[in-house]
Amino acid sequence: MNKHLKQLIDLSIVDKEIDAFEPQIEEANYNYEAALAKTQSIRSDIENLTNEIKAEEVKKAKNELHLQELSDKLEENAKKSSEIKTEREMKSLQLEEEIAKEQITFANEEILRLDKIIEAKKEQIEAAKETLKELEANLETVKADVDAKLKVINEERQEVFKVKEKLLSDINQKGLAFYQKIRRWAKNTTVVKVEDQACMGCHMVINDKTYSDVIRGEEITNCPHCGRILYIDTTSHEE
Repeated sequence: MNKHLKQLIDLSIVDKEIDAFEPQIEEANYNYEAALAKTQSIRSDIENLTNEIKAEEVKKAKNELHLQELSDKLEENAKKSSEIKTEREMKSLQLEEEIAKEQITFANEEILRLDKIIEAKKEQIEAAKETLKELEANLETVKADVDAKLKVINEERQEVFKVKEKLLSDINQKGLAFYQKIRRWAKNTTVVKVEDQACMGCHMVINDKTYSDVIRGEEITNCPHCGRILYIDTTSHEE
Protein backbone atom coordinates (compact mmCIF):
# COMPACT_ATOMS: atom_id res chain seq x y z
CA MET A 1 0.00 0.00 0.00
CA ASN A 2 1.17 3.54 -0.82
CA LYS A 3 2.93 5.06 2.21
CA HIS A 4 1.01 8.34 1.96
CA LEU A 5 -2.31 6.51 1.70
CA LYS A 6 -1.40 4.46 4.80
CA GLN A 7 -0.63 7.70 6.66
CA LEU A 8 -3.99 9.18 5.72
CA ILE A 9 -5.78 6.01 6.82
CA ASP A 10 -3.95 6.11 10.17
CA LEU A 11 -4.72 9.84 10.52
CA SER A 12 -8.42 9.26 9.84
CA ILE A 13 -8.51 6.58 12.55
CA VAL A 14 -6.82 8.91 15.06
CA ASP A 15 -9.20 11.77 14.16
CA LYS A 16 -12.16 9.47 14.80
CA GLU A 17 -10.72 8.58 18.21
CA ILE A 18 -10.26 12.27 19.05
CA ASP A 19 -13.82 13.13 17.96
CA ALA A 20 -15.15 10.23 20.02
CA PHE A 21 -14.01 12.02 23.19
CA GLU A 22 -16.49 14.86 22.68
CA PRO A 23 -19.65 12.85 23.45
CA GLN A 24 -17.84 11.35 26.45
CA ILE A 25 -17.09 14.84 27.75
CA GLU A 26 -20.68 15.95 27.09
CA GLU A 27 -22.03 12.91 28.91
CA ALA A 28 -19.72 13.50 31.88
CA ASN A 29 -20.82 17.15 32.08
CA TYR A 30 -24.52 16.38 31.62
CA ASN A 31 -25.27 15.25 35.18
CA TYR A 32 -23.56 18.27 36.69
CA GLU A 33 -25.22 20.70 34.27
CA ALA A 34 -28.63 19.11 34.93
CA ALA A 35 -28.15 19.37 38.72
CA LEU A 36 -26.91 22.96 38.35
CA ALA A 37 -29.90 23.87 36.18
CA LYS A 38 -32.23 22.42 38.81
CA THR A 39 -30.67 24.49 41.60
CA GLN A 40 -30.91 27.61 39.43
CA SER A 41 -34.54 26.82 38.69
CA ILE A 42 -35.34 26.50 42.40
CA ARG A 43 -33.51 29.75 43.17
CA SER A 44 -35.62 31.39 40.49
CA ASP A 45 -38.79 29.87 42.02
CA ILE A 46 -37.84 31.25 45.45
CA GLU A 47 -37.22 34.70 43.95
CA ASN A 48 -40.56 34.62 42.10
CA LEU A 49 -42.44 33.50 45.23
CA THR A 50 -40.75 36.26 47.26
CA ASN A 51 -41.84 38.86 44.69
CA GLU A 52 -45.37 37.40 44.69
CA ILE A 53 -45.52 37.67 48.49
CA LYS A 54 -44.45 41.32 48.27
CA ALA A 55 -47.24 41.97 45.75
CA GLU A 56 -49.82 40.26 48.00
CA GLU A 57 -48.59 42.25 51.01
CA VAL A 58 -49.07 45.49 49.03
CA LYS A 59 -52.68 44.42 48.30
CA LYS A 60 -53.17 43.54 51.98
CA ALA A 61 -51.79 46.93 53.08
CA LYS A 62 -54.20 48.72 50.72
CA ASN A 63 -57.12 46.77 52.18
CA GLU A 64 -55.96 47.51 55.73
CA LEU A 65 -55.72 51.21 54.86
CA HIS A 66 -59.19 51.12 53.31
CA LEU A 67 -60.48 49.29 56.41
CA GLN A 68 -59.08 52.03 58.64
CA GLU A 69 -60.70 54.68 56.45
CA LEU A 70 -64.06 52.88 56.70
CA SER A 71 -63.75 52.56 60.50
CA ASP A 72 -63.01 56.27 60.73
CA LYS A 73 -66.03 56.98 58.55
CA LEU A 74 -68.33 54.91 60.81
CA GLU A 75 -66.96 56.69 63.85
CA GLU A 76 -67.54 60.05 62.19
CA ASN A 77 -71.10 59.00 61.24
CA ALA A 78 -71.78 57.99 64.83
CA LYS A 79 -70.92 61.54 65.92
CA LYS A 80 -73.09 62.98 63.15
CA SER A 81 -76.13 60.94 64.25
CA SER A 82 -76.64 63.18 67.28
CA GLU A 83 -76.83 66.20 64.98
CA ILE A 84 -79.41 64.75 62.58
CA LYS A 85 -82.49 66.92 62.24
CA THR A 86 -84.50 65.30 59.46
CA GLU A 87 -85.61 61.79 58.54
CA ARG A 88 -83.97 62.23 55.13
CA GLU A 89 -80.62 62.93 56.75
CA MET A 90 -81.08 59.85 58.95
CA LYS A 91 -81.83 57.58 55.99
CA SER A 92 -78.82 58.96 54.09
CA LEU A 93 -76.58 58.33 57.09
CA GLN A 94 -77.95 54.79 57.54
CA LEU A 95 -77.30 54.04 53.86
CA GLU A 96 -73.72 55.24 54.21
CA GLU A 97 -73.27 53.02 57.28
CA GLU A 98 -74.67 49.96 55.48
CA ILE A 99 -72.35 50.48 52.51
CA ALA A 100 -69.38 51.05 54.82
CA LYS A 101 -70.16 47.87 56.81
CA GLU A 102 -70.42 45.84 53.58
CA GLN A 103 -67.08 47.23 52.47
CA ILE A 104 -65.58 46.44 55.88
CA THR A 105 -66.80 42.84 55.60
CA PHE A 106 -65.32 42.56 52.08
CA ALA A 107 -62.01 44.14 53.18
CA ASN A 108 -61.73 41.75 56.16
CA GLU A 109 -62.48 38.76 53.92
CA GLU A 110 -59.93 39.98 51.37
CA ILE A 111 -57.28 40.44 54.08
CA LEU A 112 -57.98 36.92 55.34
CA ARG A 113 -57.72 35.53 51.80
CA LEU A 114 -54.44 37.35 51.18
CA ASP A 115 -53.06 36.13 54.53
CA LYS A 116 -53.72 32.54 53.45
CA ILE A 117 -52.03 33.10 50.08
CA ILE A 118 -49.00 34.72 51.74
CA GLU A 119 -48.72 31.91 54.27
CA ALA A 120 -48.98 29.24 51.55
CA LYS A 121 -46.26 30.95 49.50
CA LYS A 122 -44.02 31.23 52.57
CA GLU A 123 -44.43 27.50 53.13
CA GLN A 124 -43.52 26.89 49.48
CA ILE A 125 -40.38 29.00 49.92
CA GLU A 126 -39.33 27.04 53.02
CA ALA A 127 -39.86 23.73 51.19
CA ALA A 128 -37.92 25.05 48.18
CA LYS A 129 -35.05 26.16 50.45
CA GLU A 130 -34.82 22.67 51.95
CA THR A 131 -34.75 21.12 48.48
CA LEU A 132 -32.13 23.65 47.38
CA LYS A 133 -29.98 22.84 50.39
CA GLU A 134 -30.04 19.13 49.49
CA LEU A 135 -29.32 19.82 45.83
CA GLU A 136 -26.38 22.10 46.62
CA ALA A 137 -24.88 19.44 48.88
CA ASN A 138 -25.36 16.85 46.12
CA LEU A 139 -23.96 19.27 43.52
CA GLU A 140 -20.53 19.15 45.16
CA THR A 141 -20.52 15.35 44.96
CA VAL A 142 -21.63 15.39 41.33
CA LYS A 143 -18.96 17.99 40.47
CA ALA A 144 -16.23 15.92 42.10
CA ASP A 145 -17.38 12.82 40.20
CA VAL A 146 -17.48 14.75 36.90
CA ASP A 147 -14.03 16.24 37.48
CA ALA A 148 -12.61 12.75 38.11
CA LYS A 149 -14.16 11.41 34.89
CA LEU A 150 -12.97 14.41 32.87
CA LYS A 151 -9.45 13.99 34.21
CA VAL A 152 -9.34 10.39 32.94
CA ILE A 153 -10.87 11.39 29.57
CA ASN A 154 -8.40 14.25 29.13
CA GLU A 155 -5.45 12.02 29.97
CA GLU A 156 -6.60 9.49 27.36
CA ARG A 157 -7.21 12.27 24.84
CA GLN A 158 -3.73 13.70 25.36
CA GLU A 159 -2.24 10.31 24.54
CA VAL A 160 -4.19 10.21 21.27
CA PHE A 161 -3.09 13.78 20.48
CA LYS A 162 0.53 12.67 20.90
CA VAL A 163 -0.06 9.91 18.35
CA LYS A 164 -1.58 12.48 15.96
CA GLU A 165 1.34 14.87 16.44
CA LYS A 166 3.77 12.09 15.55
CA LEU A 167 1.76 11.26 12.44
CA LEU A 168 1.60 14.91 11.36
CA SER A 169 5.34 15.35 11.77
CA ASP A 170 5.96 12.62 9.18
CA ILE A 171 3.00 13.02 6.84
CA ASN A 172 3.22 14.40 3.31
CA GLN A 173 1.99 18.03 3.49
CA LYS A 174 0.33 17.95 0.07
CA GLY A 175 -1.57 14.80 1.04
CA LEU A 176 -2.48 16.34 4.42
CA ALA A 177 -3.90 19.47 2.77
CA PHE A 178 -5.93 17.26 0.43
CA TYR A 179 -7.20 15.20 3.40
CA GLN A 180 -8.14 18.33 5.41
CA LYS A 181 -10.01 19.79 2.45
CA ILE A 182 -12.23 16.70 2.20
CA ARG A 183 -12.57 16.42 6.00
CA ARG A 184 -14.18 19.88 6.17
CA TRP A 185 -17.38 18.39 4.76
CA ALA A 186 -16.90 14.60 5.10
CA LYS A 187 -15.82 14.72 8.78
CA ASN A 188 -15.05 11.20 9.98
CA THR A 189 -15.89 9.64 6.59
CA THR A 190 -12.99 11.35 4.81
CA VAL A 191 -11.21 8.03 4.30
CA VAL A 192 -13.51 5.06 3.76
CA LYS A 193 -13.32 1.40 2.83
CA VAL A 194 -14.49 -0.11 -0.40
CA GLU A 195 -16.72 -3.14 0.11
CA ASP A 196 -18.41 -5.13 -2.67
CA GLN A 197 -16.96 -2.56 -5.10
CA ALA A 198 -18.92 0.22 -3.39
CA CYS A 199 -17.72 3.35 -1.56
CA MET A 200 -18.74 3.05 2.10
CA GLY A 201 -19.07 6.84 2.26
CA CYS A 202 -21.76 7.39 -0.37
CA HIS A 203 -22.58 3.66 -0.91
CA MET A 204 -22.33 4.06 -4.68
CA VAL A 205 -20.73 1.33 -6.82
CA ILE A 206 -17.42 2.45 -8.34
CA ASN A 207 -16.28 1.55 -11.84
CA ASP A 208 -13.85 -1.28 -12.54
CA LYS A 209 -10.84 0.97 -13.24
CA THR A 210 -11.25 2.91 -9.97
CA TYR A 211 -11.79 -0.34 -8.10
CA SER A 212 -8.62 -1.77 -9.64
CA ASP A 213 -6.66 1.34 -8.58
CA VAL A 214 -7.97 1.03 -5.03
CA ILE A 215 -7.00 -2.65 -4.85
CA ARG A 216 -3.46 -1.86 -6.04
CA GLY A 217 -3.19 0.94 -3.50
CA GLU A 218 -0.26 2.52 -5.33
CA GLU A 219 -1.83 5.97 -5.38
CA ILE A 220 -4.42 7.90 -3.38
CA THR A 221 -7.73 7.21 -5.12
CA ASN A 222 -10.93 9.21 -4.70
CA CYS A 223 -14.50 8.02 -5.07
CA PRO A 224 -15.69 9.28 -8.51
CA HIS A 225 -19.12 9.97 -6.96
CA CYS A 226 -18.41 11.75 -3.66
CA GLY A 227 -14.67 12.47 -3.68
CA ARG A 228 -13.81 10.60 -0.47
CA ILE A 229 -10.47 8.83 -0.21
CA LEU A 230 -10.87 5.10 -0.81
CA TYR A 231 -8.96 2.08 0.43
CA ILE A 232 -9.29 -1.67 0.75
CA ASP A 233 -9.04 -3.25 4.18
CA THR A 234 -6.23 -5.66 3.30
CA THR A 235 -6.67 -7.66 6.51
CA SER A 236 -10.28 -8.53 5.86
CA HIS A 237 -9.59 -8.72 2.11
CA GLU A 238 -6.98 -11.39 2.62
CA GLU A 239 -9.31 -13.33 4.90
